[in-house]
Parts: sequence; C-alpha cells; structure tokens
Amino acid sequence: MSTINGQSDAPLFEALQVYAGKQAANFHMPGHKQGRGLSGELSSLEGQALFALDLTEIPELDDLHNPRGVIARAQELAARAYGAAKSFFLVNGTTVGIHALLMAVGERGSVIVPRNAHRSVMGGLILSGADPVYVMPGIINEFGIASGVSPGQINQALEANPGAAAVLTVRPNYYGVADDLAGQVRVSHAAGKPLFVDEAHGAHLRFHRGLPGDAMASGADASVQSTHKMGGSLTQSSLLHLSGRLLDAGAVAGALDLLQTTSPSYLLMASLDLTRRQLALTGEDLLERTLRLANKTRKRLSGINGLEVLSEEYLAGGSQSLDSTKLVVSVRGLGLTGYQVGELLSSRYNIYIEMADQVNIVAFLSPGSATAECDALVFALSEIAQRDKLVAAPVNLPEIPACPVVRMKPRDAWFAPVRRIATAEARGRISAEMVAVYPPGIPVLCPGEEITPGVYDYLEAVRKLGLPCQGPSDQTLKSIKVVVE
Repeated sequence: MSTINGQSDAPLFEALQVYAGKQAANFHMPGHKQGRGLSGELSSLEGQALFALDLTEIPELDDLHNPRGVIARAQELAARAYGAAKSFFLVNGTTVGIHALLMAVGERGSVIVPRNAHRSVMGGLILSGADPVYVMPGIINEFGIASGVSPGQINQALEANPGAAAVLTVRPNYYGVADDLAGQVRVSHAAGKPLFVDEAHGAHLRFHRGLPGDAMASGADASVQSTHKMGGSLTQSSLLHLSGRLLDAGAVAGALDLLQTTSPSYLLMASLDLTRRQLALTGEDLLERTLRLANKTRKRLSGINGLEVLSEEYLAGGSQSLDSTKLVVSVRGLGLTGYQVGELLSSRYNIYIEMADQVNIVAFLSPGSATAECDALVFALSEIAQRDKLVAAPVNLPEIPACPVVRMKPRDAWFAPVRRIATAEARGRISAEMVAVYPPGIPVLCPGEEITPGVYDYLEAVRKLGLPCQGPSDQTLKSIKVVVE
C-alpha cells in the first residue's frame, strides 16, 4: 500500500478501533452502548451479513421519499407504538426533523422558543426565515442548569405575539429535566397554535410509567426524538411524530422530502424498525432494570462527600419531573470543575461520560448499561473525592443578561456580509454568531442580536475565567464575527 502523503493511514477508523479495544465504561450516547442494547436481530449480524443489508431503493424495499410498501408499514407501526397520527423515519438525525417543522410554519410568522433550545433550532430559523420569540428558562441554582419554561411564560409570549405561527419547546432537556408540557399544550391550543417538542432525549419515555410523560401523551402536535440516544437504534436515526389538526402533515412531509438525503441508509431505517419493536414489546422490562440501576447508583453517589446529585427534590414542585436515567453530578464541592473530573475519569479510570460542564458531569444510563460500569463510576468518583479534592472557592458563573436586543432575523444575519473584529470593539454591533456557556447552556448571543454593554461584560467575564463556549468560531472570545453594517 502506498505511503505517499500518509495515504496508508485511516485515522478515523483507527481511532474507533482503539476506543473499542479499551472496553471502557460507557456512559455516553448512543444508548445501545456499543451494541449491548441493540435488538437481538441486529446485534447478531456480523461482517458480511451486516453489509448485505446496506442496500438501496429496489422495488421490494420501498422508497423513504414516497413510501408505499414496507417503509410505509414500518412508519405506521411506529405511529401506533408512540400514539401518533403519523410518524416519519429520519436518517439525518433529529436536526432534520426540527428543520422540517420550522420550515412547515416559518413563513407564517414568529415561533415561540425557549432560549436554551438546541442549535438545530437556530438552523431551522435560518432555513425558514422565521423570527424567534425567546422565553427564558428558569435555573436550578445548585447545579446552574436550566429547568424549563412554565405555561404562564408561554401564555405571556403568545399574548404579546398573537401572530406567532407555533410554539416549540425542549423536553426533557440535556440534564433530564422535564417541564409542564401538558400545561404548555393547553395554553398553546387555547391560542390556536400548534406546539412542537424537541424530544431528542425522550424516545424511551412512553415505555415506562416511572418516567416523565411523553409528548404525544401530553397532547403535543409534533415531536422529534433521537431514537439513537436512549431508544437503542443506530446513531443518526430518529423519529418525527405528528398528531392533531393544527399542523399540515403534507407541509412537513414536503420539507422532509427537500431536506433528507436521497440515499437513505437502510441500516439506519432497519434499526428504527427493530428498536420500535423492542420497545413496544419489552421496553417496560428493559427500562425497569435501567431505572433500578440508575436509582441505586444515584443513591450511592449521593453518599460521597463533596458530590451533589440532581434529584426531583431540586425541581419546582409537581410541575416538573426528572428522567432518572440521567445522572447529573455537581462536583463543585470538590473544588474541581466538571471538565477536570471528566478528564480524570477517562485518563485514570477508563470511564467516559456523556458530557461535562463547569459545575457538573452527566452520565447517561440505558438498557445497554451494565452494573459493573456503575460500580466503576462510584468507585472512581469516591476515590477522586478523597484523592483530588481541592480547597478552592467555587467559581461563580457570570449572570446572563436577561433580555436580548434583536436587531435582525437570524436568517438575515446569517446571509449578511460579516467580518471578524476584536471583541473589545464589538459593543453596539450585531453578532453573526451564537455564544453559549454550559451550564446553563442558555446563549448570551444569537445571530442578529446586539452586543450590548451587558453582553460585552458577560463575554469579558467568560473570557477571563477561561470557560469553554459553544458556538463562537474564536473559542478564546478575543474576537467575534459581526454583521457588516
């Protein structure tokens, strides 16, 4: 094999092989946990048998963009399992479902959106041309994370924006917090507006009574689920569900036809089909085991001095609930950051978590999780608490300015001429970028918004603290992209 210009290397494949060979404790997505939680039919396939299913649109296999045969039947079964009027297979992830929903309504007015929405929502706003009307979520102070928005906040936003086309919510959020969706649905429908749910982290909710209620059961008009996150399908496979009469299913289907690849992976679609069957038939038993393991681990972690573990006692009464399969652990009491603890877990203990932020680490459990992995996590965090604890004052995160000043639509800012300038010179300019810090994951800036004195002060505080940011092209925040005016 030629070694010219390094062409004998396959760096991504080789990195995947190295990680697989580590046999690490796995607390991250996808939920099938390197195959342990896959349906038996899919996990038993090896080598050529797996590749033999990597096919294309031949008559017997139907067409995702015009389903009339087996794909149509598989989607009908998904709709039945999830209580939807119609369901769509997504092979471009939940992102494409969010984009399709916003494009289906984007020309009809603004969209009510929580400020901590996933960046795919910003992509949908840019593609559709819709104006966002942001609602600021509450904060769980002990962990610094977003808790959700109330029905009253949604109602106020609708009263102030009677021309809004739709409401979009995030539930549950990345930290497993589920807000009062049924109440949000009531106020949205009272105003005659459809409500969409970014339910990326909720594909499993419907299948166990000990979990927060799912979007379709709560009366939402649409939800998009990352089935690969907690359901057990292959990465990039998701489902979009529709219900009710306030949303044109044909407009959504048309947007998906425009946005999704014309070469969909049959392996991804087959994994959605098999995962739906597994959850429908055995999901309650699988999730019962997962919840028992998660709750036992939560209790053990809560007993470690210096750690604080998110539980329902931190939430706002009966209006919020928690997906207990997610372990959110504040390490502030150790004098360490979540980033430091996450690095120690991987480098010293061969344990890989889903995410870390300045205050917390987050570990995801699923039907593919193993008891031995949870034992390893408890041991590692107990040892870190004894061995690495620092006598250090916790870093106080700067407070995000409450009210963004919107000067342009996100779409207009995205397509406008932009240039990079020193952040010190950016006050009064229009941002062409998004900037967010975790926690709480609430952007301080979105494209089209003014860099006010308050925003500038926040950016300066983040820069001086050296906090990692999501969104900006210059992670140091010494410069920022602005619209050329």
